[in-house]
Amino acid sequence: MKIGLSLSGGGARGIAHIGVLAALEEANIFPEVISGTSAGSIVGALYASGMKPKKMLEIFKQSSLFRTINIGLPISGLTKLTYLRDQLAKNIKEDNFEHLQRKLFVAVTNLNKGEEEIIDSGALFDVIVASSSIPLVFKPVIINNQTYVDGGLMRNMCVEPVKEMCDFVIGVNVMPHVHLGNKGVDSMVDIAFRGFDLVIWSNSQFDMALCDIIIEPRELMDYTILSFHKAQAIYDIGYEATKVKIASIQNKMEQVMP
Repeated sequence: MKIGLSLSGGGARGIAHIGVLAALEEANIFPEVISGTSAGSIVGALYASGMKPKKMLEIFKQSSLFRTINIGLPISGLTKLTYLRDQLAKNIKEDNFEHLQRKLFVAVTNLNKGEEEIIDSGALFDVIVASSSIPLVFKPVIINNQTYVDGGLMRNMCVEPVKEMCDFVIGVNVMPHVHLGNKGVDSMVDIAFRGFDLVIWSNSQFDMALCDIIIEPRELMDYTILSFHKAQAIYDIGYEATKVKIASIQNKMEQVMP
């Protein structure tokens, strides 16, 4: 059986993906095909390169992969994800999709065409950075004269290409849909975050329906997309949410066994 894994975007909440991978491996479940958007693409690339979850968590704890080093020109007001690219180069041997140990698909948004794109070949690092470039926060990435930003803008989960290659697909959505009280939407910042969450949740529905099972920890909504200083707590949420679903995952896998 070939197992696929689709990792959604979600900023700091994406650290939960590492906990998911740790719990899956403990149960001897090893995905061979990965797709990722934004933070999911970072974790997906590290895992596809052969890195173990424990090492990934160490990297996120030691230094936020979204730390901003090069400040953009005042006229743009945006920052570059230079530090993220440097960390990818430091921890992944080759800047190339084809040199990864597992198949990887990454979702990005092409601003020029106004379309989503799924990339799985060629240079790797710039694509990961582009997929992680949250609009209005980080500078877009120019690839082949096209301007790219966060894949979550149009497709926060990228399941279709994984589904085509795998017998069983596990989806991990770290942007769950939950009801909020008035205190959750009583400031401009709260409203902005809530609006962002709803847009992302809406464009994830089609792909989530393609998954054989979904891991969607509701506790992650207690954290924002910028809560990188809470890495261990977010990791633990992903780990525990997966542990309680292991039996269900194994049962469903048996049902679709070729």
